[in-house]
Amino acid sequence: MTQILLAVGTDKGLFLGTSADRTTWSWSGPHLPMARVAAIGLDTRRSPLRILTGGRHEHWGPVVMHSDDLGRTWVEEERAALRFPDSADAAVAQVWQLQPGPPERPDEVWAGVEPAALFRSDDGGASFGLVRGLWDHPHRPTWMPGFGGLCLHTVLPHPEDPDEVLVGISTGGVYRTADGGATWAPSNTGIEARFQPDRYPEYGQCVHKVTRDSAEPSRLFLQNHGGVFTSTDDGNTWHLATDGLPADFGFGLVAHPFRAGTAFLFPLQADAHRLPPEGKARVYRTDDGGDTWVESGTGLPDSGFYSVVLRDAMAVDGVGSLDQPDQLGIYFGTRSGEVWGSTDEGRRWSRVTEHLPDVLCVRATVVPDGQR
Repeated sequence: MTQILLAVGTDKGLFLGTSADRTTWSWSGPHLPMARVAAIGLDTRRSPLRILTGGRHEHWGPVVMHSDDLGRTWVEEERAALRFPDSADAAVAQVWQLQPGPPERPDEVWAGVEPAALFRSDDGGASFGLVRGLWDHPHRPTWMPGFGGLCLHTVLPHPEDPDEVLVGISTGGVYRTADGGATWAPSNTGIEARFQPDRYPEYGQCVHKVTRDSAEPSRLFLQNHGGVFTSTDDGNTWHLATDGLPADFGFGLVAHPFRAGTAFLFPLQADAHRLPPEGKARVYRTDDGGDTWVESGTGLPDSGFYSVVLRDAMAVDGVGSLDQPDQLGIYFGTRSGEVWGSTDEGRRWSRVTEHLPDVLCVRATVVPDGQR
């Protein structure tokens, strides 16, 4: 029987839910209760499954920990796993992303942090080294922090080329490498920066989230500060894709794990409000690569909903197939401590859990047979 693991990072620790039917859940936590868990990586390449967390203690600072037994025990290296070298003259404020690498590199894990920088681990997340090619890029000293800081929040390794990686930076924009991180180039052609005199600069866009189409890896979806964009050429060029959306601002965005051209997002009203339009909780879905978006809100609050879904607080569990797409589970968490889920690709929704601390990130996957 398939068992789903739902990992929810909050302002006060990590909560782990397991379910065989996505209706009845068993929860444990809070794990790491004094940590602000803003990054979770579920490494399914390893056996057993490894849960990676990027947390920040107000007293001890940022920390990366991992568990190989579904949260029963946690490992923290004696020396901080993720830190800048002394020569960088910088300190990690927050870990924003933990992304396992491709299957052919089973020990590779990427980490995005604030201030905007990229780190790589070659030992499964036990230790990380700064990717100097991006840190030493001539653009970096001119990146400016956005409303939420200057953070590298998205890392997308290419599934067909392990040396190709795309990152999203607020407010640096999109950058790509084709040589494993040695050199990087901006990749923002067509992405608007409404707050700049030059509205289409080479870099400096306030990118909120990027996700990759798993079935067609050259297709990307991007939520910007004012605009949803898509690319069909692996980020070389971008095109506005907002038809059917009630607002073009937001953070939460996730692609379907195996259906081409399909993605889900949670829009917010910009710019001063940053709240759901008309106080409605709504997820929007595209099945045509972003050409059109359709509301998906059955079961969600129709009024009085003024919470927010953050950039990494949407996830899919990857269960199902092209023959049985309705088995796919989709989840999102809110800053008011609720987690909502859908078992039918977003057509109907129900509350999975509530009364949690501020939800910062959500991840989901299948629990391997040996760990159930």
